[in-house]
Amino acid sequence: MPKDFTRTQRLGEQIRRELSVLVQNEVKDPRVSMVSFTAIKLSRDLSHATVYCTLMNKDDKTETIQALNRASGFLRKKLAAEINARIVPALKFVYDESLDRGTHLTELINAARKDDADKGLIDDEPSE
Repeated sequence: MPKDFTRTQRLGEQIRRELSVLVQNEVKDPRVSMVSFTAIKLSRDLSHATVYCTLMNKDDKTETIQALNRASGFLRKKLAAEINARIVPALKFVYDESLDRGTHLTELINAARKDDADKGLIDDEPSE
């Protein structure tokens, strides 16, 4: 019977949970206060991790990502104390644009449905 989750997936999920707690409790930089980690992509040898995150305040996304990348050494050290792993990966933070793309596609679909409803091609209005 195959395993449901690989070791990299389990470790990635544990790192995601621990990073959420560490950023909330340990990082004092106000730019990184409203960050949510959506996914972790680990290399096969577990030495590097790409951390995908979304932000509540999208105006400062480059500053926030830079601040997280500057704090990556500190977060890696704190992470090493929390997880039980021989190798703690180097962290690289990137902005996750999938939510923005999803929102944009939803807006396009709603606009097309509204246009069709205005032309009388469909009967219902788009739900918001």
